[in-house]
Amino acid sequence: MTRFDELRLLVKVARMYYQHGLRQAEITERLNVHQSTVSRLLKRAQKEGIVRITVSVPPSAHPDLEEALQAAYGLREAIVVDSIEDEEQIVRDLGAAAAFYVETTLRPAEVVGISSWSAALLAMVEAMRPTIRPRGAQVVQILGGVGNPGAEEHATHLTRRLANLVAGTATLLPAPGVVGSAEARRVLLGDRFVQEATALFADVTLALVGVGTIEPSKMLAASGNVFSPQELDMLRARGAVGDICLRFFDAAGAPVSTPLDDRVIGIDRAELRRVDRVVGIAGGLRKTAAIRGALRGGLVNVLITDRGTAERLLQPGEAEARPALRRRRAGRRTPRGRTRTGR
Repeated sequence: MTRFDELRLLVKVARMYYQHGLRQAEITERLNVHQSTVSRLLKRAQKEGIVRITVSVPPSAHPDLEEALQAAYGLREAIVVDSIEDEEQIVRDLGAAAAFYVETTLRPAEVVGISSWSAALLAMVEAMRPTIRPRGAQVVQILGGVGNPGAEEHATHLTRRLANLVAGTATLLPAPGVVGSAEARRVLLGDRFVQEATALFADVTLALVGVGTIEPSKMLAASGNVFSPQELDMLRARGAVGDICLRFFDAAGAPVSTPLDDRVIGIDRAELRRVDRVVGIAGGLRKTAAIRGALRGGLVNVLITDRGTAERLLQPGEAEARPALRRRRAGRRTPRGRTRTGR
């Protein structure tokens, strides 16, 4: 076959495949050549520039930011949504993105842990569509939700609504997120129904969490599951910048341990670190420092955030000092309890 004949065949195969939508088997039949020849010609057409494949990125998608976040913070996945710098709008947009993420990535027999006090998580369940096929999923509340009037109803709605949407079962954590003393926590942890929930913490394979700031959100403050102003001042003095499930951390993501830990009823840091996928759903200027700390500490490995926050997180020097990331990668547990050495 001469060079010209070969180029002519390259062009013909490329046009049949890319422009006319024929499958390789159909091209093989029409041209009476072997399928391996068709495959080889298609690869060569790309190599020689006869075919150039481009991805047209719509204005609302931000793959460059997502890939940059993944590289900078060692994330398994980053999802960046287009939004305006308005906290309520960001919450709605993040909720919609999180709903799609759960709908498309939920695995059969997944054990899903969901935090109680996140406006983005509430927006997520409101945006979700019911699953078509039962997946045998379990949904467990991983932070206490009992508090002021209406607090228990909110936490119950969040957990049960998600369970219904994924055609799974719900396990509630019938206790406050914050109690008055370590002794009160000890007593409540002895309750049979509380134990049913906490026993599932070790089996959680997907955790859906918000990232909180030292100043509690309106939703959390209204629930009564908060610390006093004096206690929050103590956390600030010790360098705390944010929390996940009321477990506080500093700007580098390191734990800020205080006696307040002994008053929280919910998943602890060690249990959360063993979860295969910890999805942080948070954004906005007010939460940027807390999100940055969570990322530096490797406290989440999937981040769903807005474009403005992503750009702030990627400013020069922002991703440095991630002391917990290597430990997190080394100790990540699979659903059956085996450890894995990477994501």
